Amino acid sequence: MLLDRVIAVRNTKTVFRDGNKCIKVFKETHAKSEVLNEALNLAHAEELGLRVPHFYGIEVYDGKWAIVYEYIRGQSLSQLMHVHPDQMMTWLELFVNLQLEIVSSHCPDLYPMKEKLSQYISASILEPSLRYEMIEEMEQLPFGDEVCHLDFNPSNIILTDDEVPYIIDWAHMVKGNASADAAVSWLNFSYHSDPETANSYLELFSQKRNITRDLIYKWIPFAGAGRSVKRNNQERDFLLTKAKEYWKSQWRSEL
Repeated sequence: MLLDRVIAVRNTKTVFRDGNKCIKVFKETHAKSEVLNEALNLAHAEELGLRVPHFYGIEVYDGKWAIVYEYIRGQSLSQLMHVHPDQMMTWLELFVNLQLEIVSSHCPDLYPMKEKLSQYISASILEPSLRYEMIEEMEQLPFGDEVCHLDFNPSNIILTDDEVPYIIDWAHMVKGNASADAAVSWLNFSYHSDPETANSYLELFSQKRNITRDLIYKWIPFAGAGRSVKRNNQERDFLLTKAKEYWKSQWRSEL
């Protein structure tokens, strides 16, 4: 492998390009089990027929674990939204349609969403009593068995020159409730975009999924608290603020 062309750098990993392959190299501190789980998730997504890069395998480079997959030439949907904001509704339509393809799939072997969210909520900096209440109340919500990306945002969609979309970064893939997946996406739009775009996404998803917004609002406290873990301070504070806001309005307002 020729690891001399850096595509992306994140806190725990660096993505390189080697010809028609991408090599995602993780830091030594990244848990081996998480690397293997992400690779397995990508393999599951490919076998389900979802639009994902081809998974080649796992390598070890200089003592570091790496996932090798197909390089997709194109632009991310987030880049296109930034360059062509006048086409925002077209991009959102594409985004929601892809998300609905994912949540229409089923894979019994995936890790359960509620267990993953419970682990993250437990690891958050919320008050211990609030963490306990949230985990207890989350059990009231429907489990669901849909495939959920759980990090579905425009930067994880690559549109080729032929306008073929590919979905990347499957580290958080679980089986669970599609409304929770939408809550995660809404939080991402709310933080990285503007309220109008976030609300347009939510309206479009609820219409196409034929559900009410309230079903998505119910999941926001758990999605926000869970995603706050391993985020920078600014995004963490935003997510926890939203989690507490919707916890109060969607759950404690009924008491």
